Amino acid sequence: MKNSQTLTLSKKKYTYNTLDSIETEIELSENPFQLPIEELFTMAARINKKRSFLFVSKVLGKHLPINPNKGLLTAALLAVRFIESVKGSECAEKERLLSLFTTGDSYKSCPFITEDINPVVIGFAETATALGHAFFDCFQSAEFFHTTREEIVDKNPEITFEEEHSHATSHRCYIPLDMIKNEREIILVDDEMTTGKTALNIIQSIHAKFPRHVYTVVSILDWRSEDNKKSFLRLEHALGIKINVVSLMAGKVQVKQLKEMEEHSEENVWGEQVDMSLEWLQLSSFFTATSFLANSSDTKAPFIDGTGRFGLRSTKNSELHQQVSDAAAFLKQKRTGEKTLCLGTGEFMYLPMKLASQMGNDVFYQSTTRSPIYIKNIEGYGARYGIAFHNPENQEISHYVYNIPPGHYDEIFIFFERKVEFEELRPLLKELEKLQIKSIKLVFFSENRGEQNAENKQ
Repeated sequence: MKNSQTLTLSKKKYTYNTLDSIETEIELSENPFQLPIEELFTMAARINKKRSFLFVSKVLGKHLPINPNKGLLTAALLAVRFIESVKGSECAEKERLLSLFTTGDSYKSCPFITEDINPVVIGFAETATALGHAFFDCFQSAEFFHTTREEIVDKNPEITFEEEHSHATSHRCYIPLDMIKNEREIILVDDEMTTGKTALNIIQSIHAKFPRHVYTVVSILDWRSEDNKKSFLRLEHALGIKINVVSLMAGKVQVKQLKEMEEHSEENVWGEQVDMSLEWLQLSSFFTATSFLANSSDTKAPFIDGTGRFGLRSTKNSELHQQVSDAAAFLKQKRTGEKTLCLGTGEFMYLPMKLASQMGNDVFYQSTTRSPIYIKNIEGYGARYGIAFHNPENQEISHYVYNIPPGHYDEIFIFFERKVEFEELRPLLKELEKLQIKSIKLVFFSENRGEQNAENKQ
């Protein structure tokens, strides 16, 4: 079928034809929980010469809206798989978690991994910050941080590494030195491995400064080829280490570029605009601000504690979860719509997802992204609708939101870690007009430090 995305399958082989331009053939080799492949992802085409194809996750809440409980449960299932395949233990929570994943029912984070297992968990920005954090929630005794693309004022990262195929390649790690200066197992969490080069890059970066014996790489999907797997073995041998790999689904992927993609970029046809109400909500009384500011930022509000950007310990989880519950109760009272979208921004994914999971029925979650993707309104394709705008927190960076049909939601909560001024929000608000959402609520977690002084001068 011309200009469509089609899926054909034979036994454990699946072939995706994306926009008649990219053919992706997948042969599954591992599916330990027997999850339907169509529930985990679909395909789209990147606007990226380094890698033209994109696995669009149906459980991450990045490019597609999801039930937020399903995002949290995906991380929990990865924790179950880690216990089973790496530690060789049965997990009493497995059947309950699989049942909740199937039904999408409400899930409350449960630290079911005992305190004798105490790794350092690292989530990859920007896509896997929530996945890594929710995975960390499953441990009674662990530490967590996520990599970031942000540059922090007057602070040098302990580790840096590159992700070659990404739209934004540089990763930085701003953490207390004692969190990484040890010999504990490190667990790297990402949404998907195609080659595994990103994982190998960070393992080498860590090992050069903070060597240890065991690393584990956790991802929802593992598509490494035999040559890619040999690269892992070579690094194990070269460094004298063990690298475990954990996934919910693994197999081989072959991608053929059938023709160039330029002809497939299209503009969505938007309907008439609707009257839109705008409300500002402040959560700074629920969460704790740090002293850290971003370089090259259009806001002087600080980052907050509790995201994992600067490191978290399991001992603080109960306190953070209570803060989330209190804030969610406040936001739930502010709901006026029947069908609500909660939108995280960039790396700021976990807290919005967690809040969305506690805000009542018919609440969906997704996030903005830096990734430019070809738009095509075709059933099954991974980017049917799209808007683009400058990031309100940094106007030099373009952000995108995908797969929100006009009029589909009557209310949207947009979560910003740091408060931004109205002028910086104009490009985003202008684009949101296309989506015909009647109620827009802007939610901020930290105040601009100079705001009070400015008010006093006036």
